[in-house]
Amino acid sequence: MNGGPHIVVVDDEPAARDMVGDYLKMHGFEVTLCDGGASLRKSMVDRQPDLIVLDLNMPEEDGLSIVRDLKARAPVPIIMLTATASLIDRVVGLELGADDYIPKPCELRELVARIRSVLRRGAAAQAQAPAEPVTTRVRIGTKWFDVDTHRLRDENGGEQVLTKSEYALLRAFSDNPKRVLSRDRLLDLADARDPDAFDRSIDVRINRIRKKIEPDPGHPRYIKTVRGLGYVFRPDGD
Repeated sequence: MNGGPHIVVVDDEPAARDMVGDYLKMHGFEVTLCDGGASLRKSMVDRQPDLIVLDLNMPEEDGLSIVRDLKARAPVPIIMLTATASLIDRVVGLELGADDYIPKPCELRELVARIRSVLRRGAAAQAQAPAEPVTTRVRIGTKWFDVDTHRLRDENGGEQVLTKSEYALLRAFSDNPKRVLSRDRLLDLADARDPDAFDRSIDVRINRIRKKIEPDPGHPRYIKTVRGLGYVFRPDGD
């Protein structure tokens, strides 16, 4: 193996398959040769390719069926080789998710350029993709706080829907663990413009939350009062 991108060439014609494979190897690619859909799927069990070069016109299983199946399995890039395929076949292939097509017999230098172009586009799209959130659940006392669904969940899957103000306060605490938050700061973080939140004092809201997440609300371990300063969320209950 030479360490280059792994390309699978799928073609039922041995001479064409070998010619394309040899040329790609000369240009630094790792190559696997397959004679149809069955051998392609078998090869993908052991290793996912970086890109597939696929002949659309094969007798046992047509290329469009293979494209449809591959795109349902994994987002692997596909370049279609089209000898006699009609414009409709090319359009359908692209709509099914193929990334490019090239006439067959193909100019091998153009094929290499197309392969590198598709791989660059894929790398650029992956680099621009937003990072996955680290977590949408935070452990707070006896419950899991689900940031996305605005709910508290217990170990058995039971749910409690939070009011807007309760959610805002729990979000403020989960975003600021072990930091003392003053009452004024909690008002800001939990949006004091919400009339439901602060028709009564922040202390009343904190007490309601404690009843939902503390093992003993009368002796809170997780959301603790810091006399004269405000409140602090202790994830470990210390």
